[in-house]
Amino acid sequence: MTTLTVWKFDSPDGADNAADTLRSLAKQELISIHDAATVSWKPDAKKPKTRQLRNLTAGGAMSGMFWGMLFGLIFLVPLIGAAIGAATGALAGSLTDVGIDDDFIKSVRDKITPGTSALFLMSSDAVVDKVKAAIEAGGHKPELLQSNLSAEQEAALREMMSS
Repeated sequence: MTTLTVWKFDSPDGADNAADTLRSLAKQELISIHDAATVSWKPDAKKPKTRQLRNLTAGGAMSGMFWGMLFGLIFLVPLIGAAIGAATGALAGSLTDVGIDDDFIKSVRDKITPGTSALFLMSSDAVVDKVKAAIEAGGHKPELLQSNLSAEQEAALREMMSS
């Protein structure tokens, strides 16, 4: 089963530092990383900086379109307002169909604020407690938000991103 996890850090560089830990865990075959991205929000910035971590994945990565759509719903829609609310409604509905619902989006939006960062990770074969322990051993205290995707939801997500 593929899991979408979001690890929130209390510093703008925490997510990037944790990505190094994930590389190590992947090399030890303690986690299979399908795709990953970071969000870093400096305290004085109006919006966060996002980055897809292609070097963590082994070829089967989702397109950057997935991260762009997800990050747009989380960070841009509240700033743009109702003017394009209808256009984003269909997109939000598509993500709900693949296990990413409004509650998940709102939770992430509320927690990732200026001065923080987050690591978004699509993975499988991970023992979450071991991943968290490895990140904490690197000097970080992440907060975990999690949304599991069933095999059907993962397939639907991949199909949605390929079209």
